[in-house]
Amino acid sequence: MKLQNLVIVALLLAIGTVVHAVFPGLVFGMKSDLSLVMLFLALYFFADVKSFLIIGLADGILAGLTSSIGGGFIPNVFDKLVTSTVVFFLFALVARYLSNKVKYIAGVVLAGLATVLSGTLFLSFLILFTPFEPGVFLGMFATVVLPAAAVNAVLMAVLYPIIVKIAERSGVLKTTGKSV
Repeated sequence: MKLQNLVIVALLLAIGTVVHAVFPGLVFGMKSDLSLVMLFLALYFFADVKSFLIIGLADGILAGLTSSIGGGFIPNVFDKLVTSTVVFFLFALVARYLSNKVKYIAGVVLAGLATVLSGTLFLSFLILFTPFEPGVFLGMFATVVLPAAAVNAVLMAVLYPIIVKIAERSGVLKTTGKSV
């Protein structure tokens, strides 16, 4: 990964970490993981096969350090590693065949679905590694994960074209045809 892309990824993850840190814990201290949007943007535009796991690990560690739920560090790390792998390969697989506008829509939909995946993994690992009872899964899923998926999809819809414009103007990102 080029140094310029590494700096941009670091900035995206830092912004995501700050947002994650200041967002309050809602149910049993669990909070919507808004840092996922920045992880997805980093994976969509700046990751490559050699770096996507490092980006996921870094985001998992940062999210774990700012987690407000007891025992949330290890579940955050595991969930971000799996989620970053799935998102990177799914987006890379479909993005090469899509126009920029359809790629934008796919990125927004994938952000919502990947947030559901991330939340499901996080809750599963949380129940596995902590004394949380399995019965809390559905309540936390309905009250935290699903709303977070909707919010992350909306945030991705807003931020995706902004990142594309900034990256194109700065010469960091080259796209073919007209961008979103």
